[in-house]
Amino acid sequence: MEISVVIPSYNRYDVLKRALSSVYSQTLKPKEVIVIDDGSTDETSQIKNLFPKIRYFYQKNGGVSSARNLGIKESTCEWVAFLDSDDTWHEDKLANHAEFHKNFPDIRMSYTDEKWIRDGALVKMPKKFRKFGGSIFTECLSHCIIAPSAALLHKEIFEDVGEFDESLEVCEDYDMWLRVSLENKIGLIDEKLITKYGGCDDQLSAKHWGMDRFRVRALEKLLTLELPKEKKEHVLKTLVQKYALLLKGAIKYDRITESNEYKIKIQRYKIE
Repeated sequence: MEISVVIPSYNRYDVLKRALSSVYSQTLKPKEVIVIDDGSTDETSQIKNLFPKIRYFYQKNGGVSSARNLGIKESTCEWVAFLDSDDTWHEDKLANHAEFHKNFPDIRMSYTDEKWIRDGALVKMPKKFRKFGGSIFTECLSHCIIAPSAALLHKEIFEDVGEFDESLEVCEDYDMWLRVSLENKIGLIDEKLITKYGGCDDQLSAKHWGMDRFRVRALEKLLTLELPKEKKEHVLKTLVQKYALLLKGAIKYDRITESNEYKIKIQRYKIE
């Protein structure tokens, strides 16, 4: 199995070094490692001095989706693995993927379980982030259960479902996995093979109130497709639940326009 690794990075020089070290420590080496520098103003442009084998690309700041999309376009392998610069892989991650797809050649995407470190301490993962394998579209609706750093995909998938949505500053992974899981089975490697580090104030997940505002955009996009009746009902039910939560937040913060918008949408999409 030949694998391209795509790492987007924005002002993450120090942790990028840690991420790259975890890639080059793999028992199964990737064919290529692509770093997309998304307009960094720190020392990221010097990363090739430490890791001369990487393929380094610089672009004006366009967001993580734009960076991943460029990485996909520049990749030369059939398989693409993502790694966020904040995260690390355990040394046998890629080897586990290769073994999985050798045993299940018809599955075009797999992902692993994960370990969380926040502010230097190990964090117990909430039950809602339990991982699933197989036909998991319904399990993907509530929130994002697949970390990009955990995922490996065949490039054919992007031809089928499209690239990452560059209009979404956050929850772009949630949007992508919904589109992938809609018609694809997803393999689960039930081992903690990545470590996700949290606690940085400038992480995207810490910048926005009401993250469901972005998730509902992804769900609304699904309604433009011809969905099977059962899946459409699941999407509508999830949408209404998220609109209700957003309505509470909008009322709390006196966001009158948004409150009215969510009330209208709840009535529009409510299933009797």
